[in-house]
Amino acid sequence: MPRSESPAPAAASPARLHALALVLACAAAMFVSAAVAAAGTLRVCADPNNLPFSNRALAGYENKLADILGSALNETVAYTWHAQRRGFFRDTLDANKCDVVISVPQRLSLVETTRPYYRSGYVFVSRTERHIDLRSIRDPRLHHLTVGVETIGNEGFNTPPEHALAAQGIADNVVRYSVYGNDKKPNPPARVITAVAKGDVDIAAAWGPLAGYFAKHSAVPLTVTPIIDTASFPSLQFQYDIAMGVRKGDGALRAKLDSIVAEKRPQIESLLESYGIPLIPHREQSSLEMKMQPDN
Repeated sequence: MPRSESPAPAAASPARLHALALVLACAAAMFVSAAVAAAGTLRVCADPNNLPFSNRALAGYENKLADILGSALNETVAYTWHAQRRGFFRDTLDANKCDVVISVPQRLSLVETTRPYYRSGYVFVSRTERHIDLRSIRDPRLHHLTVGVETIGNEGFNTPPEHALAAQGIADNVVRYSVYGNDKKPNPPARVITAVAKGDVDIAAAWGPLAGYFAKHSAVPLTVTPIIDTASFPSLQFQYDIAMGVRKGDGALRAKLDSIVAEKRPQIESLLESYGIPLIPHREQSSLEMKMQPDN
């Protein structure tokens, strides 16, 4: 039995063609608008719970600095929130979910860094009323005082102050506080400074920006002093130039950010000072590179 021929398709009516043209035009317009929006957005990778650096309420100095950058670039700031843990760069910047990390040690090997916009270092923090007035990492009183220190990562890597203390045989009176802590509570890294205010430890050796901010906001007056006499520990770096990090190869964005840092330096320094960040006279290049554990 011969197969019947399929009927010829009906010709599209002018009305249908017009409707199709409208749909295609709208789709094209939406695509162009999305592209323009993306092009006009500064995408920032940030921790949602890590004052004084950043948080979801946009109360950190990194948030304020991002606003300065966005205004200078005439771009809207958008965030990709991710706790700064192992894998942070892999899951944010390298995954193309965002384009800039506001605070990284200059010359960090995982990213391409801008010129530094501030320099800070590790400090001692103590209750002002106790008049401990301790500055030297070699002060003999450290053998007897209870000393709070920060540790980094799930593995509990030691910070430079703890390494220096351990090299002097100071260990039994050291209390360690992970910068990770419980993310369900505000600002987990602040615990080492809170311990000083509560009297749980006599003194803390902590990263300057963290210590300066929480000491400024402490109900109990706290004294912050830079750690000195570190030259006898040449393998340890107590001070860092802090820059911004972009994806490797993104020289165009890095160049734009460099220009803004140079132009806005007084405004940026004023911002940092308002957060209590202890600033060290700036050096354009750090003599040592910061090396991190593999980001995986």
